[in-house]
Amino acid sequence: MLEVVNSQQAEAWNGYEGTHWADHHDRYDAVNSGFNEYVLAAVGDEDSVLDVGCGNGQLTRLAARRASRAHGIDLSAPMLRRARLNAEGITNVTFEQGDAQIHPFPDGAYDLAISRFGIMFFADPVAGFANIARALRPGGRVAFLSMQPLDRGDLGRVFSAMAEHLPAAGGPGDGTGPLSLSDPAVIDDVFTRAGFADLTAVPVEAAGIWGRDAPDAAAFLTAWGPVRFALSHAEAGAETKIRTTLEAALKPHEHPGGVRLQGAAWLISATRP
Repeated sequence: MLEVVNSQQAEAWNGYEGTHWADHHDRYDAVNSGFNEYVLAAVGDEDSVLDVGCGNGQLTRLAARRASRAHGIDLSAPMLRRARLNAEGITNVTFEQGDAQIHPFPDGAYDLAISRFGIMFFADPVAGFANIARALRPGGRVAFLSMQPLDRGDLGRVFSAMAEHLPAAGGPGDGTGPLSLSDPAVIDDVFTRAGFADLTAVPVEAAGIWGRDAPDAAAFLTAWGPVRFALSHAEAGAETKIRTTLEAALKPHEHPGGVRLQGAAWLISATRP
């Protein structure tokens, strides 16, 4: 039986959230894949790579092309099904369902741990990253991406346009949400207490494609898990107001290749002593 301590996250990622990401894996990859190279630059051809919160597995597959092997772990059964389908024929990539905070990784089994926005959801982030550190060999490295505060990128400005209709999300340091590692001071504290050294958090940016045009992107954003969750706590009729507000906010970002929003992240690097 799967052992989980991040029970609320397991419920979300095995429910609506995980199903939506699995069903729209190509769209989420279009949003996030601009950040891939920041992480993949850390992968060496002899590395054994662990992808934490691997989701639909795009980053895991790309890492496997550069490494000796790549292994992805995630809480979400729907996303792991998609990851395995998309990885058919790739012989040096594997996937496993598990809670990385407590998963019994073999000690020192990996040279590098990577993640593209899959590390911000631990109920106890210090325990989670200490467990990942244990899975790395001495001298092993991490290359993780976490979100910067929303006001650093286009997405934040789009969200602020609908703020009056949307309840506020959890802020930095709450340990469970997408912004939990958006403050460099929190990153430094968490990773230091988890036992890592040589820590850096470098700001990076990339463009993401959110839809064909403003109405398509507005519909997709409205169905995105964090927005859908907030809407469940909003007043009646908020969704219609938000969709209209979103379309207007996204219109200036329409380009021939789709609605392009610049995103901002922290590239976190550290080593296990």
